[in-house]
Amino acid sequence: MITPAFELSQDAESLTIAIRVPYARVSEFEVYFEGVDFKFYAKPYFLRLTLPGRIVENGSEDGSYDVDKGIFTLRMSKETPGQHFEGLNMLTSLLASKKSRSAKPLVEVTGSSELPVESNEDEEEDFDWEIEQSPYEELTENDLNSQCPYGFGNLRTGVFKRLQDELSDVIDVKEPDSTPPAERRQKRLAAEESKFDPDHYLADYFEDEAIRKVLKYKPWWTIAFAKMMASAERSQEQSDQEAFQVSFSKEENYQLLKFTNKSYLLDKRAQYYVYYGLIDILLAYCYEIRVTEGESNVESPWNIRKLSGTLSWFESWNNVHEILVSFGRRVLCYPLYRHFKLVTKAHVDTVKILQLGRSATLKCLLDIHKIFQENDPAYILNDLYISDYCIWIQKVKSRKLASLAETLQRTYVTKGHLGLEIEELETAALLVQGEETEVEAPCQQLPGFDSLTGGPAKSDGISSPKAADLSVDRAKRADCEGGKTNSLEENTVPNTDSLELCTKPDIWTCDVGQEKSVSSSQSPRVSAPLIIELEEEMETEPRPSQHHETSPVDEGKQPA
Repeated sequence: MITPAFELSQDAESLTIAIRVPYARVSEFEVYFEGVDFKFYAKPYFLRLTLPGRIVENGSEDGSYDVDKGIFTLRMSKETPGQHFEGLNMLTSLLASKKSRSAKPLVEVTGSSELPVESNEDEEEDFDWEIEQSPYEELTENDLNSQCPYGFGNLRTGVFKRLQDELSDVIDVKEPDSTPPAERRQKRLAAEESKFDPDHYLADYFEDEAIRKVLKYKPWWTIAFAKMMASAERSQEQSDQEAFQVSFSKEENYQLLKFTNKSYLLDKRAQYYVYYGLIDILLAYCYEIRVTEGESNVESPWNIRKLSGTLSWFESWNNVHEILVSFGRRVLCYPLYRHFKLVTKAHVDTVKILQLGRSATLKCLLDIHKIFQENDPAYILNDLYISDYCIWIQKVKSRKLASLAETLQRTYVTKGHLGLEIEELETAALLVQGEETEVEAPCQQLPGFDSLTGGPAKSDGISSPKAADLSVDRAKRADCEGGKTNSLEENTVPNTDSLELCTKPDIWTCDVGQEKSVSSSQSPRVSAPLIIELEEEMETEPRPSQHHETSPVDEGKQPA
């Protein structure tokens, strides 16, 4: 039997299902529906759905068939008029559960029920994003060999024993089946230390024209997020973000129909690994979309898996901050464009995607799945992670993603956290640049700090690196102390690098860039981080033209 393409829509009184069945006989079809069960048969098509709400047969139902398009349209009444059915665009989760065909699969629940099966995590009202720590215990060799899982929820083992030839082209960790998580992390950090190239980093730091261009790019979720915020302000119902739906293309709907519907039995620790792994993968994807301006290429699979510690090293994360640190390090070590501003942009983009809800997150995962599926051998990562994420995300409650987005939004990472000594490197390079400029043109005003983070030298007296250093020092003292954000001095150059890890929402109570209070009706949970918002305002301001001297590191830039 063939599962047909279908779409669902609703109004206050009824539910409508449009089913595409070309070449089916109009006189030979059967429809059955009761409660949450719906069945449709028209040889060779068969469709069975578990609906998110109950429908009833009361004589007002009707149907039609468009011969030219081959589409059956069935309209049925809701048992409770006015009830809103959520998740009608989550097509995979609506399909009736069936057995998995994969070898050595994840644990799954099969069988029919009146409502879609959700994991036990959804029964918890409070959700704390910190994993409980346990004392370190020395393990024997047998224990190490038997406790090296990976994949979605760390529920797979032994996969790469059969794929040794393709292993090196997909992931960085060697022999993952016998390498415990702690050793993977140590090797990852060592690999990043050896890969970091100061010349490449400084070249991108000073010659930032190409980077500035990609920073101005607006991906689709930026526009969707702005529409959602405008809609929330008009309706004053910011709590119901799922009301703003992100639409799927026909190709994406076909992708959803190909997945096997199943539910995952994850313990509490595995749930954390899944949520944190989602953040890590989305960060890498946001970077890739920005630097390619939405046009994926042959390097896209490499970029996504290389920037994600989850995909390249099978990392298991304990908190959001270490995810951002890992992502920041890998951005400055591997891709073509290596600038800290790209880290903060990907951070903001990921927050927006999560705040848009399940539909937006699923849309991104489907794009990653497509990118990997068209690349050999990256498709292996679909089997290990992405396919399961596409199925799992359709049953995640909206409040869980909102909580995850809020935690990510309130967490910051600075250059100092990355452990690559890039602040010292920048200071030394600026001193060298200043000395050479003084020799060549002692009376000429020196260029200011990095135009992406501090802007050009101002006419208010900041005309040398030393003066700029003083302004940065003042910004660094504007810290998160006592749950409040100190006001920045006038003419101080704001810098994201000066922020320490801060999880206090008070920093969103004022807009420093505009020096106006934010309306009390605006929810902190759906506003971008303050300092990053300020930098975006600075990017749009007109800049005075100035002559830049040639940087001594310009010739050191090499492609990744």
